[in-house]
Amino acid sequence: MTDEFDDDEDRKGGPQRFIDQRAAPTRVGLIVPEVRGASYSHSIEARKSEFEGLASAITVEMIFSDVVKVREIKPSTFIGGGHVADIAKRVVDEKIELLLVDAALHPIQQRNLEKETGAKVLDRTGLILEIFGERAATREGVLQVELAHLNYQKSRLVRSWTHLERQRGSGGMGFMGGPGETQLESDRRQLQDRIKLLEERIEKVRSTRSQQKGRRDAVPYSVVALVGYTNAGKSSLFNALTGAGVFAKDQLFATLDTTVRKLTLPHGREIMLSDTVGFVSNLPTELIAAFRATLEEVLEADIIVHVRDVANPDHAAQAADVLKVLGELGATADTTTPIIEVWNKVDLLEKDADGKHPALDTMSPLGTVAASVPASAQTGEGLEQVLLTIEKVLASKGRTYRVRVPHTAGADVGWLYGHAEIIAREESDEVGQVYEVRVEARHASAFNERFAGRIEAVNAA
Repeated sequence: MTDEFDDDEDRKGGPQRFIDQRAAPTRVGLIVPEVRGASYSHSIEARKSEFEGLASAITVEMIFSDVVKVREIKPSTFIGGGHVADIAKRVVDEKIELLLVDAALHPIQQRNLEKETGAKVLDRTGLILEIFGERAATREGVLQVELAHLNYQKSRLVRSWTHLERQRGSGGMGFMGGPGETQLESDRRQLQDRIKLLEERIEKVRSTRSQQKGRRDAVPYSVVALVGYTNAGKSSLFNALTGAGVFAKDQLFATLDTTVRKLTLPHGREIMLSDTVGFVSNLPTELIAAFRATLEEVLEADIIVHVRDVANPDHAAQAADVLKVLGELGATADTTTPIIEVWNKVDLLEKDADGKHPALDTMSPLGTVAASVPASAQTGEGLEQVLLTIEKVLASKGRTYRVRVPHTAGADVGWLYGHAEIIAREESDEVGQVYEVRVEARHASAFNERFAGRIEAVNAA
């Protein structure tokens, strides 16, 4: 459900959108530079396919998609002059309105490409920001995207805020700068004021979420977070496991805002399962910074489920990108949260005569993981094993205790039901009731302090 906005500023404030929202889709051309000597983690075919997927995530009409070989990056236009001239001709001949370039362009490169080609130019960062701007639904998501958008536009103010071009001074008129420069400085101050306001509002939202997290920690449910490369099938898996109606589509960044649902595991244990935003290679630093608080929610999870699209030939590089972002946030299987890999979309792999998937025999987890489970969110194959694996890993994180609670200690009984999993309850005697409970590590200290002297046995879960 989309959150309500506090005021009209959240609806209409911030920068202008890069791409016009109109009935007729914008005619675009895609440029995927391949720089000689550059180190790419993904093949050029995978990069091109992904960039086309990013472009398809917004309302555009894709006219062409070309790989452009770059001997060396030109400071003025990124790509060479010959390529620029060819692209400019195609812009005219094919009525291209927007050029999307799969690179992080400097503002001067972006402006020069626009002047040389006659089309609006958007780099990879701007395109991803555009997608996020369309998809963000919650109040925090909208604020985070706008903050990232404004920080990105600070160095592109002249290009992005088109009304400045009409108001810029003519120069050589006997006065310094002219009224256009005054307008530009005014807009810069307004932009910086808006950034400050957004940062304050996001901080308030984070404070509220921190209070909610405190209340969440007071309940016994463990939290399991789904992460993965965008379009790996996280939301489809989430829906298949929980029966939720989260939007899932064969599209990059189909969902942005975190969704949480309660889920019952095979042996009755209840957990909270969360679906998070998908990752992508070269995720803009502005977005990582803006969404850091949201992404850090993953670190609070008891288990991270890394969903991999094993039907994608580039899945190993995609998984490496996911682990890189998790590592930047401080989540590694060796030192913090256990990671379970779900090898999703096995239904798209070929089967042998025995109904098995030979491709899985040569596949291995990336990094240190607690377990890996082949599955298909579409057909349901392996989903029961996914749940059993989550249950097993959660059990290994906790300990079971036998604790005696006097009949007069009603508050202690309430604490057990609120903070631990009740496995069994023995017949009561004149002294009290004996409970067998499983206690998560996060509640172990409080449990030991509260029930000191009354714990009769401790076992590994």
